[in-house]
Amino acid sequence: MTSSVNLREIVLGILMEITEEEAYSHVVIRNVLEKYQYLEKRDRAFISRVAEGTLEHMLQLDYIIECFSKVPVYNMKPLIRNLLRMSVYQLKYMDSVPDSAVCNEAVKIAQRRGFYNLKGFVNGVLRNTARGMDDIVYPRPERDREKYLSVTYSIPLWMIKKWLAQFGFETTEAVCKSFHEPGATPVRCNLDKASKEEIIEELQAQNITVKQHPYLDYALEISGYNYMKAVSAFKKGWIQVQDISSMLVAEVAAPNWGDYCIDVCAAPGGKSLHLSDKLRGSGYVEARDISEYKVQLMQENIERTGAINIRAMQKDATVYDPESFQRADIVLADVPCSGLGVIGKKQDIKYKMTEAKQMEIVRLQRKILRVVQNYVKPGGVLIYSTCTIGADENQLNVKWFLENFPFRLESIDSYICDELKGKTTKGGYIQLLPGIHRTDGFFIARLKRMEE
Repeated sequence: MTSSVNLREIVLGILMEITEEEAYSHVVIRNVLEKYQYLEKRDRAFISRVAEGTLEHMLQLDYIIECFSKVPVYNMKPLIRNLLRMSVYQLKYMDSVPDSAVCNEAVKIAQRRGFYNLKGFVNGVLRNTARGMDDIVYPRPERDREKYLSVTYSIPLWMIKKWLAQFGFETTEAVCKSFHEPGATPVRCNLDKASKEEIIEELQAQNITVKQHPYLDYALEISGYNYMKAVSAFKKGWIQVQDISSMLVAEVAAPNWGDYCIDVCAAPGGKSLHLSDKLRGSGYVEARDISEYKVQLMQENIERTGAINIRAMQKDATVYDPESFQRADIVLADVPCSGLGVIGKKQDIKYKMTEAKQMEIVRLQRKILRVVQNYVKPGGVLIYSTCTIGADENQLNVKWFLENFPFRLESIDSYICDELKGKTTKGGYIQLLPGIHRTDGFFIARLKRMEE
């Protein structure tokens, strides 16, 4: 490894920023990799793998540490806690790294960081872990399903309890397992700019692996690329990175020629652009979000794709806009949520969320819905969606909404493929689950405003 910098010190810094300062993992890791872009590819890969892997398996790593430490993990100094986590990750998941090197480097880091009196503790825990790794007794499903799922898949116990109550054991385990499985990148083809065949040919010319997604004809899964902004089909605006579940929002919205659409929480703009594409240059899409930064992000995507019937603008979805009263044929309300459906892409989400925070989010969601329902004209539709799983933010919000506003659920069966149809889709909504469906965890409901 590169001698000018200590890669494990870099990883430790990443973990401290994420776990102690509550920074977003994808932002921290991206910034660090940009800062150290001069490092060899192998060294950058080491930083990414250890940082991301430690976050992915953190609760399991804590369980392992506590098998060999008399001090509970959360009573440890934060730096020592994260140093042990990243070291145990290497011991358990990285066969290419010698155990002795992991232990020795951790002791040196503890000493350099001013924890000379704890270097014996670090050394003892790690060497005992290395010797006893194969003898650890993990929770078993037949004895304690909740703890088994929590430790095996590093999901907080409160989430596991809620999911078990709603989905049952087999589905919950499938969801948890999916969060640890690598996946290809889903992209939406902009067929107004190029045919699907041209897009596939362009991607394959860059040695990118391309597969058709079964749910939508214009959706592809790609892998084997290094950097998305270097993909020529992306630069030309031929493809948009977007999960299939997000694409389904525009399908369920089903805009008609000339429709006026408002996306109230639009950044980074994928759904708004999809509506724009489906309108075929007609109508108008107003893509709103709360901050100047988010508006700029959407504007960049609009300019890259060359869309002409869409505008990005700064508006707070919780603040009533009287000029929008009953103007929209379609309102998209993809509201802020706990994000528990995309844990596989953002592992730190599961540690930052709590039951109390989730209830605060539910209140925010209802505040937004209370405001933006005003923008739907009689006979128009409100599409409510989240990238999470669990009834609190999804089915129960829809129930509350229907009890308070003049809307009704409308079947979505005519907008989705046969594989996705089920007992709820005819009733107007779908809960997509990773590991069960080939999508992120996502909720979509189609709500039609009553005619006056």
